[in-house]
Amino acid sequence: MTTVTLSGFKELEAALEQMSKAVGKGVLRRAGIKALRPVAKVASGMAPDDPATSAPKDLKTSIAVSSKVKVGRSVLRLTEGKSAVEVYMGPTKDGYPQAILQEFGTIHHPPQAYMRPAWDSGKGKVLDDLKRELWSEVEKAAARAAKKAAKATKG
Repeated sequence: MTTVTLSGFKELEAALEQMSKAVGKGVLRRAGIKALRPVAKVASGMAPDDPATSAPKDLKTSIAVSSKVKVGRSVLRLTEGKSAVEVYMGPTKDGYPQAILQEFGTIHHPPQAYMRPAWDSGKGKVLDDLKRELWSEVEKAAARAAKKAAKATKG
C-alpha cells in the first residue's frame, strides 16, 4: 500500500481562484505535462526497439505526454466539470497497436513491459515535480496578469 501526503492545496486553490478559468486550466495542464515528461523519457528508453520499424510508428518514438488522448481507441471520460484537466502519457496512435502487445504479451510473445516499470520508477518524483511546476506556472501566470494590468492602466 502506498501512502501519499499532500499539502499546500488550499494555497494553490486560492491562487488559482484569482485567475480566470482558462488561465487556471492552462497552469494545471502545463504543470502536469512537465511533471510527466521524465517518466515518458524513461518509458521511451525502456520500450523495445524494432529496427525494422521507423518513426513515427516506432514504439520508442511514439511515447508522448499530452492533454489529449492520442491513441486509436476511445477512453471513458468521467465528467469532472468544466474546470477539470487531464494529462495523458503513452504511445500515440502510430505506436499504439504494438504497444499493448509489447507491454502485456500474447500467447506467442512474452511481455516486454516498459510503461509500468517506467511509471513505478518515477511516480514518487511526479508529485514533487508537479508541486514545483504548479507553483512555477502560478507565479508566471500571476506575473503575466500583473504586466497586463499595468499595461492597461498606462494606456
